[in-house]
Amino acid sequence: MRLSVPSGQESVDLATVDLFDPGLYASGDPHPIWTAMRERSPVHRQTMPDGRSFWSVTTYDEVNEVLRDHTRFTSQRGTLLSILGGTDPAGGKMMAASDPPVHTAMREPLMKVLSHRSLKGRMPEIRRLARRMLAPLAGGGELDLAAAGAGFPMAFTGALMGLPEPDWPRLTRLTTMAIAADDPSFREGSSRGTLVAAHHELFDYFARHVRAVTADDRDDLVGFLLRMEVSGRPLELDEIVYNCYSLLLGANVTTPHAIAGTVLAFAENPGEYRRLTADPALVPSAVEEGLRWSSPANHFLRHAVHDTVLGGTPIAEGEALVAWLGSANRDERIFEDPFRFDVGRTPNRHVAFGFGPHYCVGAPLARIALRVFFEEVVAGVAEFRIAGPVEHLASNFVAGIKRLPVTADLRESGAGDLADALSTGGPLTFPTS
Repeated sequence: MRLSVPSGQESVDLATVDLFDPGLYASGDPHPIWTAMRERSPVHRQTMPDGRSFWSVTTYDEVNEVLRDHTRFTSQRGTLLSILGGTDPAGGKMMAASDPPVHTAMREPLMKVLSHRSLKGRMPEIRRLARRMLAPLAGGGELDLAAAGAGFPMAFTGALMGLPEPDWPRLTRLTTMAIAADDPSFREGSSRGTLVAAHHELFDYFARHVRAVTADDRDDLVGFLLRMEVSGRPLELDEIVYNCYSLLLGANVTTPHAIAGTVLAFAENPGEYRRLTADPALVPSAVEEGLRWSSPANHFLRHAVHDTVLGGTPIAEGEALVAWLGSANRDERIFEDPFRFDVGRTPNRHVAFGFGPHYCVGAPLARIALRVFFEEVVAGVAEFRIAGPVEHLASNFVAGIKRLPVTADLRESGAGDLADALSTGGPLTFPTS
C-alpha cells in the first residue's frame, strides 16, 4: 500500500469505493478514500455485489471506541475481513477471537511471559540477527529488504516458540498466504483455496508439533501454553493450536512490514534520516513513527452485539464494522501534519498495535526487535537508496511491502560489523515468492 500524501479526495465518490478489494492496497492508494471518509462519512457503509456489507470506521476516536468496548462490539465472530459473512471457528478459543472474560484469562498469563522484562535477555540474539539481515549491504551489495525482513521475526519468534529452524521458511510463507491469499506471489491456486490450504497446513503443523511435546520438558512458548490454565482447566488441543497460529501470525505481520515501510520512508525523506543519524537517541521515537506511518495491521473486524450508535450513525445488531488503523493513524484531529514523516514526533499515540483489551500482546517483543534493528541501521548505514521497483502486497489486512530492493552507503564504523556477519552467518533472508 502506497504511503502517500493524498490529493484529490474532494473528487472521491464514496458510493463507489471498495475498501474490501485487496488490489487497492497493492496498486492503489486508500489514503484519499480514508481522508474523504474522515471528512464526510466517518462511519460509512459499503455493500458488496454479493450482498455482504460492513461499516468502515475511519476516525481515531471512533476506531478506539470500537476496539475498546467489547460489550458493544464483539471479536468472537472473527477479526478479519476475510471472515465477513461467516463465523470464525476459533471464536472463543483463540485469544484474538474472544471477548472478556475468556480473552482476559488467556491474555494475562501470556502478557507476563511476553513482557519487556521477560524478553530483554534476547536482545543480543536479535542484534546478531539484525546484522545478518543487513549484511548483504557490505561491499556495496543490493538487499531486498522485504525478503530479508520476512525472515527476521521468524528467526527469533520461531526460537521463542521452540519450532525447528528448517520449518521457518515454509511457516513464513504460510502466514503470508493466510493474510494475502489474493497476492499472485503467494497464491497457490484460487484465492479461497490458498486461504483454506494455508490454514489447514498451519493448523495441522501445530497440532502435530503440540502432540509431539510435553509441557514439563519445554522451556518455550509452546510449553507455556501446554501448562497454561484458563478458569482452572488446561487448554484443549484446538485452543493451543489456534493460539500458536495467532501468535506466529502476529509476529510475522507487524515487524517485517514496519521495517520495510520505515526504511522506505527514510529513503523518501533523507532529511529525517540524517536527523536520526545525527541523534541516535531518537531511535525509540523513530520506531514509533515508523509504526504509525506504516500501520502494518491495516484493520480489525468487529460485530455489533446489539443495536447501538457510533459517531451519530445507527448500527444494527449483528452488523460488521471495520476499524481502519491506517486511517486512524492519519487523523488530522489527533496528529499534527499527519502526512509528514517525523522521527521525533511527540506525542505519538498511534494505534498500530490496536487499542483496548486486544492491544497486541506481542507489542513488547516487536518494539524490542524494531529498536535493536534500527540501532544497527543507524550505526551502520549512512544513507539508503531504492534500487528498483517497490512492490506492495495485495491484502486488505496487512499494509505490506513484498519487494524493496535497496543499496546503501555504509558508515566506516558499522561496515565491519556487517562484513563480519556476512562471513560468519550468511545473510538472513527467506524467499517471499
